[in-house]
Amino acid sequence: MTGNLLVVTIDRLPGWMLPAYGSTWVSMPGLDALAGRGVVLDGLVATDDEPRETIAGLFGGPGWPLAAALEPGVLVTDDAAMAESMAGILDTRHVAALATAATAVDDDDTNLARLFAAATAIVAAGQHRLVWCHAGSLAVAWDAPPEYREALLDPEDPPPPAGAAVPDLVVTTDTDPDLLVGIRHVCAGQLALLDTQLAQLLAAAAEGWTILVVGVRGMPLGLHGRVGSGPIAPYGELVRMPAILVDAQGRMAGQRSGGLAVPMDLGMTLSDLLAGRVSASDQPPHHARSLAGLFTEWTAAARDRVIVVGAEGTAVITPGWHLILPAAVADGRRPRLFAKPDDFFELCDVADRCPDVVDELLGVAEAAAAGDLERAWGMPLSEAATGAN
Repeated sequence: MTGNLLVVTIDRLPGWMLPAYGSTWVSMPGLDALAGRGVVLDGLVATDDEPRETIAGLFGGPGWPLAAALEPGVLVTDDAAMAESMAGILDTRHVAALATAATAVDDDDTNLARLFAAATAIVAAGQHRLVWCHAGSLAVAWDAPPEYREALLDPEDPPPPAGAAVPDLVVTTDTDPDLLVGIRHVCAGQLALLDTQLAQLLAAAAEGWTILVVGVRGMPLGLHGRVGSGPIAPYGELVRMPAILVDAQGRMAGQRSGGLAVPMDLGMTLSDLLAGRVSASDQPPHHARSLAGLFTEWTAAARDRVIVVGAEGTAVITPGWHLILPAAVADGRRPRLFAKPDDFFELCDVADRCPDVVDELLGVAEAAAAGDLERAWGMPLSEAATGAN
């Protein structure tokens, strides 16, 4: 393989709040500029809610073959558990994230600034072919200086919660809507800080680098009864992965791809881009499929489903539907069905109106929940169940 690779993985990144994914009220010019250089992937979905397994797929799966092929490589992270787990695979630099109670006085005092400064210095030194920066502090502290959150407030808005603590609460009909608005403002301010720090890293890798910036797990913000990192079924706000992929040769800049894909597809794609090839796309559905054809002929193998097996339930996602089979016995394991792409936030359950679709997708979900993933990925689906036109 030739060339250099920069991978930025961000845990607890709420994709629906990013301007590149349709948000109109959060300013992130650094990420927008990156989207102008690469391909925005609209259909990338994690197959579980364990971030290390998701990231392993990005690096080629078990054994992390992409990391081995790009020696010397380095991981820079603020996540102690990630640093410990990768110590025998990559050169690892741990920049501890502090769970502070108060917001920072200026940018340089924040967890994100310390992390991205360390990663920027490594890229600028030019000694590594692979630089992987993993940010986990969105689940540790929202420590952006107050001006970041205040910039988002209208005169009639309630004041946002004070301090840097990341909220974790169950949302009920009794929850004050003003509290949710304030929490979202604080989170958005943290994303604006993330953007400023990420932009500095991206500037250091401006030429000759293949770049992937990807959110590996979402941050629930009250859409489905939970704020924070507590347990939640595999709704899109948890498992949809915002991702921007930049080819070192500048091909397909400013484009979008809406096809369904999984992390291991992106791992094969990175390998292909760095090797200057396009792997065959006729793999079984539970195997990786390269998207590198997007950069040569603007074609890539389309998946008719993605299956998610999470701690709180199983999901089957097709171009036209998102079915969730909750794990909780207390919920009666009643399947929920949401129409795509119209119901972007999965707020209108139409399971009782589409029984045939539910029955078909439920068979897939039950096979996956029972551990028969090969069968779940391979079961034939009708056009009604996939949403095909």
